[in-house]
Amino acid sequence: MKPVRKAVFPVAGLGTRFLPATKAMPKEMLPIVDKPLIQYAVEEAAAAGITDMIFITGRHKRAIEDHFDSAPELERDLKSKGKNALLATLKAVVPPGINFIFIRQPEPLGLGHAVLCAKPVVGDEPFAVILADDLIDAKKPAISQLIAARAENNGGNVLAVQTVPREMTKQYGIVEVDDEHEVCPKISSIVEKPDPQTAPSTLAVIGRYVLEPEIFDSLQHIDRGAGGEIQLTDAIGREIPKGNTLACRYEGERFDCGSKQGFLNATVHYARKEGYRII
Repeated sequence: MKPVRKAVFPVAGLGTRFLPATKAMPKEMLPIVDKPLIQYAVEEAAAAGITDMIFITGRHKRAIEDHFDSAPELERDLKSKGKNALLATLKAVVPPGINFIFIRQPEPLGLGHAVLCAKPVVGDEPFAVILADDLIDAKKPAISQLIAARAENNGGNVLAVQTVPREMTKQYGIVEVDDEHEVCPKISSIVEKPDPQTAPSTLAVIGRYVLEPEIFDSLQHIDRGAGGEIQLTDAIGREIPKGNTLACRYEGERFDCGSKQGFLNATVHYARKEGYRII
């Protein structure tokens, strides 16, 4: 069984919920205390042993590339002024042994299409998908928990899930599982953003996936789904009959930083972790 060494970060979205802040700045660069959202996501992947960070970008996303590039002028300035702690912080943005790869998504055709854009780089290897909007504070990185679940299952797709209020099912992909009492049960069905009245459960998929490369074939053969987009949910649905798709109830606290309330909650949470006093 091949190890998971690659992670895909779909970062081509427009971030309209945070306008006007995101008019010129990618939403993934919005800071939680002193680090942008995308850096938390990359650090989570690196802590899980992932070495290839694949960003699916769009227009006006250059700030993400610049953030993970070297900054020799700034480094020289900090070094000359003896600001060694800041210099170490700056260099830590790009961990040693990590590769950063950027692929342009030509048009916004959905999460499934963004993942499909990574196929030439991912090839025939299993890979992670991490949505930076979902910030998860966990003792063991959330994506590591999914990778461990895949290893215990001897391969297969693993989706992070959490229970949500029934009235919120229309905001998520919702799964039905074989055994509600298992930590990582097999998924029997999945549906994208169902109405609360018709949702098969309240187990919602959140922004962490570990996928086998066969998902690319499904992505290439599905029709456009909800919103006229190529939905990753629909491609996963094609894989479920194979019996190798799991729902993982991860351990950790999730913040939906795609919403203003979630972003504020995350900022307060991480500020307190850093020892700041919240007045």
